[in-house]
Amino acid sequence: MLVAGVDSSTQSCKVQIHDAETGRLVREGKAPHPDDTEVDPTAWWTALQDALARAGGLQDVAALSVGGQQHGMVCLDGRGDVVRPALLWNDTRSDQAARQLTEELGGAATWAAELGLVPVPSFTVTKLRWMRDHEPDLADATEAVCLPHDWLTWRLRGDRGLPELTTDRSDASGTGYWSAVTGSYRPDVLATAFGREVVVPRVAGANEQVGTTTDGAVVLGPGCGDNAGAALGLGAVPGDVVISIGTSGVVSAVSEVAATDPSGTVAGFADATGRFLPLIATINAGQVLAAACRLLRVDFDELSRLALEAPAGAAGLVLVPYLQGERTPDHPDATGSLLGLTLETMSPPHLARAAIEGLLCGLADGVDALAGQGCRVDRVLLVGGGAASEAVRRLAPAVLGVPVHIPPPAEYVARGAARQAAWCLAGGGEPPAWSVPDTVVSEGGPDPRVRRRYDEARGHWLSRQRA
Repeated sequence: MLVAGVDSSTQSCKVQIHDAETGRLVREGKAPHPDDTEVDPTAWWTALQDALARAGGLQDVAALSVGGQQHGMVCLDGRGDVVRPALLWNDTRSDQAARQLTEELGGAATWAAELGLVPVPSFTVTKLRWMRDHEPDLADATEAVCLPHDWLTWRLRGDRGLPELTTDRSDASGTGYWSAVTGSYRPDVLATAFGREVVVPRVAGANEQVGTTTDGAVVLGPGCGDNAGAALGLGAVPGDVVISIGTSGVVSAVSEVAATDPSGTVAGFADATGRFLPLIATINAGQVLAAACRLLRVDFDELSRLALEAPAGAAGLVLVPYLQGERTPDHPDATGSLLGLTLETMSPPHLARAAIEGLLCGLADGVDALAGQGCRVDRVLLVGGGAASEAVRRLAPAVLGVPVHIPPPAEYVARGAARQAAWCLAGGGEPPAWSVPDTVVSEGGPDPRVRRRYDEARGHWLSRQRA
């Protein structure tokens, strides 16, 4: 029996077909998405159809689940038509709205205690406030709000009735109006943000069958947010911290308890199994490496080779890598800084090393924040495109201070969604026991000098931002 998993990410749509019992990958397909911070959702639907066709179709598939980029605001009118292009997680225009909502509803401590997170521009609730204030006609036309994976599942079912929208705990927990702490929507928060209540998706159970495709042939699972899907695809358990270096940088951990961080650094999301997935996300991750490559006019392999030529700490050269604003810490209008330039450090190897160490230091701050929320940190699972860099793999243990396990390159969000689809067929209290990917272990003693110098540079950067 075969199952399908979809990863509708920022950049593309990936479809994987797996054996439901063993998890063996049978075939796959991929199609691109538009490159922007706001996208017409119909582009995702077109890409999904293309990716399904390239994966050989669904004629022999029993179940499918959709994993998707979190937070994207999909607004529908009373007929179910899309009202405006979806604002994606990396659109920061709602920064002021986030600050307003934080104050209007009791401050950061209240948000953390009651909803598990503190508003930042990524979250859907802030985008709804922005829309209310800046596009009132479109806001008036909106009758329902959902997320990218919710909308795709709805389209796969062929439903046009707004009450038939469904979501899951993991994606709902990133909206800002569903509480991972209580496991329920907060209509008062939604009404405060948008000015009135609208239809929102029903939150389905972790392995609930939410319907079938239009021909009735394929069972549909509830789907999940991309980070929850990756954790499920990796087989992550408490004690595992997953670091993904892709378009964004994500640090997350499977936990038995909800996170409530009043600083807003840790977002108290839910996972795809009924547990929790406290998470830190940074806007600047893989694109920092890409920018360093452009600056030095090299490819990723050469950037890695250059970085390994320079000494640990790049002889004091530090990149604070907030190249397009930042979500964690919450500085949406920030710019980056390169500090410590000397005749010695003004060289390609030092610049390459500073870029990679700056990226890793930002992620290490995330690991520390998870530990501060009571998460066990036994090992790090390093995934995403950035994990292909030899320098990233070799330098990570010294910066992060724990063993780093590198699973083989794979589409873990799509794999996790497929595992969820298999779970929907099998039933039971836990997902099917698919084999865990073999990992390469990178170990090395922590080098506190790197983090210490980064902290000093960031403090200098922060004082300049405040001036």
